[in-house]
Amino acid sequence: MAAAAVDSAMEVVPALAEEAAPEAAGLSCLVNLPGEVLEYILCSGALTAADIGRVSSTCRRLRELCQSSGKVWKEQFRVRWPSLMKHYSPTDYVNWLEEYKVRQKAGLEARKIVASFSKRFFSEHVPCNGFSDIENLEGPEIFFEDELVCILNMEGRKALTWKYYAKKILYYLRQQKILNNLKAFLQQPDDYESYLEGAIYIDQYCNPLSDISLKDIQAQIDSIVELVCKTLRGINSRHPSLAFKAGESSMIMEIELQSQVLDAMNYVLYDQLKFKGNRMDYYNALNLYMHQVLIRRTGIPISMSLLYLTIARQLGVPLEPVNFPSHFLLRWCQGTEGIRKKTHMELEPPGDSFLPLSPSSPLQRATLDIFDYIYIDAFGKGKQLTVKECEYLIGQHVTAALYGVVNVKKVLQRMVGNLLSLGKREGIDQSYQLLRDSLDLYLAMYPDQVQLLLLQARLYFHLGIWPEKVLDILQHIQTLDPGQHGAVGYLVQHTLEHIERKKEEVGVEVKLRSHEKHRDVCYSIGLIMKHKRYGYNCVIYGWDPTCMMGHEWIRNMNVHSLPHGHHQPFYNVLVEDGSCRYAAQENLEYNVEPQEISHPDVGRYFSEFTGTHYIPNAELEIRYPEDLESVYETVQNIYSAKKEDVE
Repeated sequence: MAAAAVDSAMEVVPALAEEAAPEAAGLSCLVNLPGEVLEYILCSGALTAADIGRVSSTCRRLRELCQSSGKVWKEQFRVRWPSLMKHYSPTDYVNWLEEYKVRQKAGLEARKIVASFSKRFFSEHVPCNGFSDIENLEGPEIFFEDELVCILNMEGRKALTWKYYAKKILYYLRQQKILNNLKAFLQQPDDYESYLEGAIYIDQYCNPLSDISLKDIQAQIDSIVELVCKTLRGINSRHPSLAFKAGESSMIMEIELQSQVLDAMNYVLYDQLKFKGNRMDYYNALNLYMHQVLIRRTGIPISMSLLYLTIARQLGVPLEPVNFPSHFLLRWCQGTEGIRKKTHMELEPPGDSFLPLSPSSPLQRATLDIFDYIYIDAFGKGKQLTVKECEYLIGQHVTAALYGVVNVKKVLQRMVGNLLSLGKREGIDQSYQLLRDSLDLYLAMYPDQVQLLLLQARLYFHLGIWPEKVLDILQHIQTLDPGQHGAVGYLVQHTLEHIERKKEEVGVEVKLRSHEKHRDVCYSIGLIMKHKRYGYNCVIYGWDPTCMMGHEWIRNMNVHSLPHGHHQPFYNVLVEDGSCRYAAQENLEYNVEPQEISHPDVGRYFSEFTGTHYIPNAELEIRYPEDLESVYETVQNIYSAKKEDVE
């Protein structure tokens, strides 16, 4: 009966929604249904927000069911933007109708700005102040981010330009927020030892488009802790760590009990879950990102150590990080119990002997030397080392100071330093994104590092981006160290010249294929090509009737050895390896089995991939207005020829 009532009412609701004044019979049929049935119908997903608005205006009973803070509008919001629901608490009072309106408005504003970016910044890198429109928008930032994510998740091979700029904007917004959070984190007192939280900020900053959160990472670590507790229960069913509650900060002082925890950890991490140090692909940035360490179950000494330390501390073993050269280690105090007795007698009043002194306290550290510790190599499956074995590990003798514990900021400095080294190893054709990100992070911690500031200025200058920011950096360097005048002066001069050249640039250059001087150009923008000599796949995004590069480039690339030399058309191409190249016409051929080109800048130039070629976006089509028609002819001729060959 209930199902029949629902079906009957569902037929009435659309009719009511379409009419300004409802028919009395239809209204009576609907409003006489039980409230639960009416609410079920209104939340069923068959009605849009506009439908709900019209239905709620038909009578008082329906208006009450569709109240702004009720279930009906909450369901409308949830169905439209499901990813936002995690930001609301079940106990909070929320005006869902108002939230719907604000989110809708934010989405329209975000799309308006994304649509404007191609026209504004097609010919240049988005400048530092290019994101000011987004920063100045009113409304919750999470709404704008959600709309950008919706654009990125649009299905199919269309809207490539929208996705390209939505990604840039989202990247910027999230990095700014993460950097601010990191700076606030670094203001914590030195004894604030949340190593994992700091590592997550680094992970998030380098991967701003990934869904990484401390809560999720901690949940994964908690699941490992549960496995360790299960193993520990088999070793010692009355072990005190088994009584710890999640989030508690407790410590076990007895060495034997600590040893049992470490034995259980080693079994679970290295034997059961198969974590291991990544010796085969050591110089991979993924080894430093904590979410990737947990997914891939591998890392380098510092990331493996942070995971090991976090688990150990949750189970009451107070391990400490050691910034050992070439190989990050942890140290495990073996002098705890003797020191505990001494300090309790001297410092603690009678009756308080239950409260142990932390082995990481300054008093205890002062009474111990490096031989009172065992050193743990989390990269080497939790192997426990003596001082001498630590030296064997790196093949050199080191001073006692290098066995000392380091605070969170020093640990993060080493992590970012590793990323910085990896960023410098990137190929010259890449965007140097890792180097840029690691420089941002390092300078957030140490803003007055002159050499890194100089490297950042040189990098931006090399990439031809943000000349105004380059000048600001150089001015800061000159203030910090006047001795850098020579390097600073050179960059200032050439940056000012770059700014002047940009000002002198004329309007858009339009290239017509029908023009006599372009008669030798055989290929069009959007075609998927293959390099005859090197075999790479690419897509054409520009062309010149002859080589337009300077004499030095022509000489270095040995262009004169080509049969037609530099007196032939040359093409700007996006290559599948992420590089941009300038290729001679005689070295290219049409790819008869075209595939999408995975290049980060495809969306900058093209709006859609058809399966056979790319369609230029509005800005590129202005510059090559006759190429699209030529592409269609080329593709049609090639496929006609293929069809004849088959027949």
